[in-house]
Amino acid sequence: MIAKPDVKITELLNKSNSDQNHFTLSAEVIPPRNGVHPSQILRQIDVLTKAGAQFLAVTKGAGGSLRGGSLPIAQVIKESFSTPCIAHFTCRDLLPEEVENQLVDHHFFGIRNILALRGDPPRGVENWSPREGSYPYAYQLVEQIRALNNGRYLERAGYQVQERERTDFCIGVAVYPDHPDENERIDFYKQKVEAGAEFSISQILFDPDSYGRFLDLSAKHGINIPCLPGTQILKSQPQAERIRNRFQIPIPERIMKLLPAEEKNASIDNSVHVLRELADDFRRKGAPGLHLFVLNDTEYAQTALSQLSHR
Repeated sequence: MIAKPDVKITELLNKSNSDQNHFTLSAEVIPPRNGVHPSQILRQIDVLTKAGAQFLAVTKGAGGSLRGGSLPIAQVIKESFSTPCIAHFTCRDLLPEEVENQLVDHHFFGIRNILALRGDPPRGVENWSPREGSYPYAYQLVEQIRALNNGRYLERAGYQVQERERTDFCIGVAVYPDHPDENERIDFYKQKVEAGAEFSISQILFDPDSYGRFLDLSAKHGINIPCLPGTQILKSQPQAERIRNRFQIPIPERIMKLLPAEEKNASIDNSVHVLRELADDFRRKGAPGLHLFVLNDTEYAQTALSQLSHR
């Protein structure tokens, strides 16, 4: 082991099962575009952790964007900010050998929490298909991570290693409570859990009722790992409408009515009030915490996390 191992996210989330007053607050940050100095994200991390984020997640570049740095940023969060961190890991364009090598990098750095994702196709690329030999499904990545946790590595002809160090990754996955096909919605989730997933984070979500129905459906199929609802700060009805159309997800009318009709009337106080309403509703539905997709809304997120953490 080269670096100090991180705290597992399941240790934090499972506290909510034993202590009804425990409700985790976490946030997701995005690495800067390649070529941009990292000082801005370091300031963002500092603000979020001081505001009350109990752990952070670092994305990989989505939609084929050019954003490296996920691993070193996760390492800095863990070491320099003393805050647990989830590193997103996408397998869309990686061969199993490349997956193993990169996971070993994470292991040596003491990264323990992995969000295992297939990854999005590059935006604007028509007729895209996965790289030949890579994993088309996230559950296959989960299987490989669990294999490393059991000391099973890929074999190379002519080489034999007598002792294999087991990794100790805590494996998370993405879930989609608003996926239009109910069977696929739960079948994909169950496949990931059976492969070894230990916690999950939802896609962007604004409907606590949808989340509650998903928990009920999961329990019905024997799935009981912690499931964090992920959400974003809403500022106005036009912004909410853009999000609803882009992600094809419902936003309850009672939430829409709390938002100003024009973007020029957006305010931090109103947005935080709406987020607090959502957080309370998610909590009543059984959520172990709230995961906030920050994007560029650092000031809004700072205020929201500070108020939620002091209730």
